[in-house]
Amino acid sequence: MKVVIIGGGFAGVNFALSLANHNEFEVILVDKNNYNFFPPLIYQVATAFLEPSSISYPFRKLFSGKDNVHFRLGELQKVIPAENKIVLDNGDLTYDYLVFATGAETNYFGMENVKKNAIPMKTLDDAIEMRNKLLQQMEMASISTDPEETKKLLTIVIAGGGPTGVEVSGMFAEMRNGILRKEYPELAGKGSEIYLVDGGDALLSPMSVKSQQNTYDDLRRLGVKIKLNTHVKDYVNDIVIFDNSEPIETKNLIWAAGVTAKVFEGIPTESYGRGRRIMVDQFNKVQSTENIYAIGDTCIQITDPNFTGGHPQVAQVAIQQGRKLAKNFKLIADGKTPEPFEYFDKGSMAIIGKNKAVVDLPRPKLHLNGFFAWLIWLFIHLLSLITYRNRFRTFYNWTIAYFTKDQSLRMIIKPSRQNKSQ
Repeated sequence: MKVVIIGGGFAGVNFALSLANHNEFEVILVDKNNYNFFPPLIYQVATAFLEPSSISYPFRKLFSGKDNVHFRLGELQKVIPAENKIVLDNGDLTYDYLVFATGAETNYFGMENVKKNAIPMKTLDDAIEMRNKLLQQMEMASISTDPEETKKLLTIVIAGGGPTGVEVSGMFAEMRNGILRKEYPELAGKGSEIYLVDGGDALLSPMSVKSQQNTYDDLRRLGVKIKLNTHVKDYVNDIVIFDNSEPIETKNLIWAAGVTAKVFEGIPTESYGRGRRIMVDQFNKVQSTENIYAIGDTCIQITDPNFTGGHPQVAQVAIQQGRKLAKNFKLIADGKTPEPFEYFDKGSMAIIGKNKAVVDLPRPKLHLNGFFAWLIWLFIHLLSLITYRNRFRTFYNWTIAYFTKDQSLRMIIKPSRQNKSQ
């Protein structure tokens, strides 16, 4: 039975690894990158607290020794369901079963200027680009003789009050209040501001009211300026324009305001639902298809009695759906009846800064904040990294940063844009 997986995030990797060494399946995972990475820690790469290799791992090394699991580098162009075939940018593949695990991409809500000029926070490439850009802005600000230009270079606007926006804001605030004052003393008093903007009436809207209030208070104490019930409308000529607030001049708009799923040629139009997510049944089979499945952020499933509006687009849903689908494929191969998916909510959490985090646990219903919540956040994220090597590197970097209140990874490393002759 040939199973092709499109996408190597939480859902795709957990599905593939759960089928490893079950030789009745030939598993091929297709991804446009040759590595898996851990999205919840992307912002720490972007702020130079972790190396890219701390949160990423090559697929071929990950699948080494698993004879029935293979990797194919490529990007999906279209699906031909009638022929059980997919077309990649570098060739074709046939399948018995096709599984979409493509995650989601940044949603700019149709604002082309924002898409063109803002800094996204979705991929490892985004994180490296953001790190390089912000470090270059700091260097430019250090030699600028124009106070207004200096302020624009130093001001940061983060759009989106979810976990990513909150965690980035807190990290920048702590860096500004500590590291940057030591390394860029010439910028003291030059007007560095950090704004966190969200269209809702609270930060971390899916979490408890206590978590929302703790987060708001902690960020304010760190010096972050928070603007709620405020939507970004445009970003033109280094000016962020809002629907109901004064514009802000900045060269740094970080976009963490939303995601949307991808649309694929060959998948019926009627198979897509809210947010362009592929609609699936209780077994994650795509509606209007026979042998195509979707798991993780790219799908929406309304059959779960506890999540009739669809599951949240978070890592735990993707992990659990990947493992459940693998279990169901094994049941099908054995001639048994598959089991419907039901999400087990393990809770929500967000880190705000050093010794500051919030955690909501559903069973028992419990809210935690402060140092103990921060320890839980660290522990869960370390365990969630895909290999022991990633866990060791990340733990090492966090330990150094905690005790020294510093990190030595702030280097501008970017490929040359010029072709050099030998």
